[in-house]
Amino acid sequence: MQHTAFKHLTALSIGALIAFSSQAVAQSATTDTKEHKHSHAHDHKKAEPKLIDESKVQARALTDWENDWQSVYPFLQDGTLDPVLEHKAKSGKKTAEEYRAYYETGFKTDVDRIQIAGDTVAFFKDGKPVQGTYQADGYEILTYKSGNQGIRFVYEKSGGDAAAPQYIQFSDHEMVPTKVDHYHLYWGDDRAALLEEVTNWPTYFPAAWSGADIVENMTSH
Repeated sequence: MQHTAFKHLTALSIGALIAFSSQAVAQSATTDTKEHKHSHAHDHKKAEPKLIDESKVQARALTDWENDWQSVYPFLQDGTLDPVLEHKAKSGKKTAEEYRAYYETGFKTDVDRIQIAGDTVAFFKDGKPVQGTYQADGYEILTYKSGNQGIRFVYEKSGGDAAAPQYIQFSDHEMVPTKVDHYHLYWGDDRAALLEEVTNWPTYFPAAWSGADIVENMTSH
């Protein structure tokens, strides 16, 4: 499963799920056609890191994620997401196969379905659920190795099945109350250890969506 770690991040939706550094390269060139001399000015600049303004962060209720959700991992395994990998390879820094390996690690999970209703979260493995009730336990702003920051909203179990994780942490690229169309989820019994996890970020889309719907969403970014 995905019960490993990262408190003051130096390592990502996780996924994952789910933020990374980019580099902007600006080039200008002038040419003297008479003397066949070329003058090139290169300005290599690193993009400013994406930081979170904590004054704008607002508490979020678990109902922000209320829905019936499906893991995207099976769609990666059966080839449905191949167009997504090819799309990313056209503009990204990896080949389609390298993106496949990246998402294989990121999306991997044995929890293929999650249902969230009120303060109750049910986790399904092979069709069998375990569930817990959860209450808000604040949020954490994480700083990644790239310098970018991300935020996780944390919830602690207050009741339910013993097998249900003690903590769940949502990352969905939002920092105020809002409904979302997907999210990265981290879960386990060690709050601090979960914050260290940046390579495995199980990702969930609405259960009502088809594979084509998910592909369209992922290629529109």
